[in-house]
Amino acid sequence: MADAPVSPLLPESLVLAGRKALVTGASRGIGRAIARTLAARGAAVAINYAKGEGPAQALRDEIVAAGGTAIVVGFDVGDAAAVEQGLAAVAEQLGGLDILVNNAGISIDALLMRAREEDFDAVARTNLKGTFLCCKAAVRHLLKARTAGRIINLTSVVGEQGNAGQTMYAASKAGVIGLTKSLAHELASRGVTVNAVAPGFIETDMTAGALTGKTRDALLAKIPLGRVGAAEEVAEAVAFLAAPAAAYITGHVLRINGGLAI
Repeated sequence: MADAPVSPLLPESLVLAGRKALVTGASRGIGRAIARTLAARGAAVAINYAKGEGPAQALRDEIVAAGGTAIVVGFDVGDAAAVEQGLAAVAEQLGGLDILVNNAGISIDALLMRAREEDFDAVARTNLKGTFLCCKAAVRHLLKARTAGRIINLTSVVGEQGNAGQTMYAASKAGVIGLTKSLAHELASRGVTVNAVAPGFIETDMTAGALTGKTRDALLAKIPLGRVGAAEEVAEAVAFLAAPAAAYITGHVLRINGGLAI
């Protein structure tokens, strides 16, 4: 498998040539930006999707056209059997696994008094259980890797500070932080680092409906940097944590929120 072309201006400590990465929920939004950035750094990337096969295939074609290596693998991160099969397929097709990025996530917003139990179950199933299942299935592959393994979990500013109307989402993302820190303790002796990235409000199709008009203006007034973030800025943070340069960082939550939570 040929390595993707990488910018000669990129320091060697940030290059991911020879690494194999899986990004869940990579057919759109932040996950799409992460997959594209990891591929640009030289990694072979498995693009996971649950429903967006067309966009996932289009992203694969884009990466391959740029000289990179990418495959598409569809599975539901909340289904244990599907996750096991999906991770096995990724490792077989890419020749191993070095980097796992747990990005797949959903949000169903409601005040607690109006929240439905089935909605809580759906959010927790994807955001928290999905992260747990993917980490569990990936560990054996990461321990076999010839390079130090990396797990990067996507949490949220809401998981750290909460937000009215997002009790279900906040609970699931706070759980991801606890999972990250505990797993970092478990895997440190084997050289595998486990970190989380906590985005603030990022311009994606998931947030588009909430970031309009007066709501957007009120939000921007709370962000010290005065703007909403871009998916590519989150992707850069993930790529750093996946790189050799971040070898001494584990159990950390990296905030990408413009100062919204400090």
